[in-house]
Amino acid sequence: MPPMSDPLLTASQLSSLLQATRKARGLTQAALANRIGLSQSRVSHLELNAQDLSVGQLLAWCAALGLELTLGTRGSAAVSATSKTDW
Repeated sequence: MPPMSDPLLTASQLSSLLQATRKARGLTQAALANRIGLSQSRVSHLELNAQDLSVGQLLAWCAALGLELTLGTRGSAAVSATSKTDW
């Protein structure tokens, strides 16, 4: 999976990224759940509802999938492009 260059601005985008990355890594929900200490049903729920992820769960999820979480200041172009977010 190529490095992501676009910022994540919504929980829906995070959900899509987490699910797509899991699939690209060839992991089932059950295999990921085992790695991060959750049930398969909880992984399924969180893939569809990323707004319910705790920070700890998100960090564990990123580590299990080889993702890096980076925060930065939102640029003016991103602010104008997202007048409404689902957070």
